[in-house]
Amino acid sequence: MGDMENRRHFRKIVVTGGPCAGKTTGLTWIQNTFEKMGYTILFLQEPATEMMTAGVTPSRCSSPLAYQEFQMKLQYEKEKIFERAAEDIAYAHLEKDGGEGGGADPEGSDPGPRKVLIVCDRGFFDNCAYMTGDEFRQVLGKLNVTEEELLESYDGVFHLETTAKRASFFYGTANNAVRTETPEEAAALDDRLIAAWSAHPHFRLIENLNGFENKMRHLIAEIAVCLGEPVPPEVRRRYLIDYPDTAMLDKLDECQRVEIRQTYVLSPDNTEIRIRSQKSGKDSMYYETKNILSGGKRLLDSEQRLSARAYHDRLKNADPGKRTLTKHRYRLNWKGHSFAIDLYEIWKDRALLEVSLWDENQTIEFPPFLKILKDVTGDERYEISTLARKDGPGEV
Repeated sequence: MGDMENRRHFRKIVVTGGPCAGKTTGLTWIQNTFEKMGYTILFLQEPATEMMTAGVTPSRCSSPLAYQEFQMKLQYEKEKIFERAAEDIAYAHLEKDGGEGGGADPEGSDPGPRKVLIVCDRGFFDNCAYMTGDEFRQVLGKLNVTEEELLESYDGVFHLETTAKRASFFYGTANNAVRTETPEEAAALDDRLIAAWSAHPHFRLIENLNGFENKMRHLIAEIAVCLGEPVPPEVRRRYLIDYPDTAMLDKLDECQRVEIRQTYVLSPDNTEIRIRSQKSGKDSMYYETKNILSGGKRLLDSEQRLSARAYHDRLKNADPGKRTLTKHRYRLNWKGHSFAIDLYEIWKDRALLEVSLWDENQTIEFPPFLKILKDVTGDERYEISTLARKDGPGEV
């Protein structure tokens, strides 16, 4: 996993969450929705369910750690097999057509590969909720894989919040026969899972806000955004805040810090392209985001991961009129919201806070330790492209 060349023709996402979060129903919604969009869906069953159904349980193993190691090794191998299968399925119809003499379309058009989506019922970092960090890294060493490589193998991670949070009336009514966690235990497990995954660049928290059906619609919309499929644009709010207490943020389990270097590259007049390197451990991940400019607005067109070589090649075409922006981003999950706190090197006394909303009328519960100065949503002076301009205001 993590090899960009081997993952070119399919996408892989994780659906995770705390107990009684609606994950089983969510998987059904995913299948019904994205098959209609032309995707071939491959479901990778939750390894823990597979192991325990087969009789391999923590109580039968020599230790809980031994069980986790068996489970992680199974998951690692299964995901590699599913990736190879997805690659094969993407082109199988073309090989069959060619083998039967059908070959290309009569009009000469190339139908191209199938759209294949691997949906993991929980992913590798779910194991972190049941192990210490040292134990997790110990198993990774035996698998000869890094945390960064594993994170990079997933295109998106979608966490369904347990109903024990903000919807406790419904907790325990689904799959009640096997529900073992109390609401308090379920909420604590939910928090551990969020912390385990929050370093992923496309981690999305699907909250219990406006009923279960809206929760499912939120999940589908977030996945569609990740896949580049058309959906109503998500609502984003941006705020100027006082420079936060970083020592305190670093101590929060629900807060993850990453270092980002963002560079704009030369592009056509109606297109804006930026590339970024992102580092949360020893290794870096690389991305390219392309926006189409229309009527003075930026519309998200696509985002893709880059290899290190492709990233450095694109750096050669950096826009000379814009500086590379370096920032430290804290991803903070607080009271059902996913916040991004951006600390830019060009500022010493302020920062930007972003929050993604599902409904523009949704009430935002801000962390009490952040001082909001003003709402700068839609203010061009605080757009990243403006801050990057060498002739821009800089200290707005």
